[in-house]
Amino acid sequence: MKRVGVYCRVSTDTQNVEMQLNQLRPYVAQRGFEIFKEYIDVGQSGAKEQRPQLNELMDAARKRLFDVVLVYRFDRFARSSKMLALALNEFQSLGIDFISYSENIDTSSPMGKAMFTIISAMAELERSIIAERVTAGIANARKKGKILGRPVTRDDSAILKLREEGHSIRKIASLLQTSIASVQRGIVSKNS
Repeated sequence: MKRVGVYCRVSTDTQNVEMQLNQLRPYVAQRGFEIFKEYIDVGQSGAKEQRPQLNELMDAARKRLFDVVLVYRFDRFARSSKMLALALNEFQSLGIDFISYSENIDTSSPMGKAMFTIISAMAELERSIIAERVTAGIANARKKGKILGRPVTRDDSAILKLREEGHSIRKIASLLQTSIASVQRGIVSKNS
């Protein structure tokens, strides 16, 4: 008999998970599974990767305490395809099946495996598009003369003057209220 980790989530404290559980519990019985534990996050956004009960479910999965993860819908588990694909990859590597009740996706079936592949491909596409946008944005900013990176806040002339007066690097950093590394860079830039 397969053991199931049931995961339910609602976004606000005023909602409850009974509707989800009222569908999932009979499904578990119909499939001849046994509920290992019900993991329920209340008042937790699906966009958050760190949720108390989701973290506990993932920890139990890594210990292989159950064979199947069952959710009411994908969006109850994860809001982004990237997050979903990462979790599905991990479940696959652990030999744990994933079932989404509403979407009728079961990664133990051939159709479920195909859907897993499609979801992974979409997550990869999403990552690639974001990377392209970031690269294009940086190129556009540079083209417009924007200087990227942290601004240089050190005063090299003040650093050099204090150094010539015989102050230590640590003392200069203290006097100028900057980091030791910044003072060192100021001294090195003069010698370059």
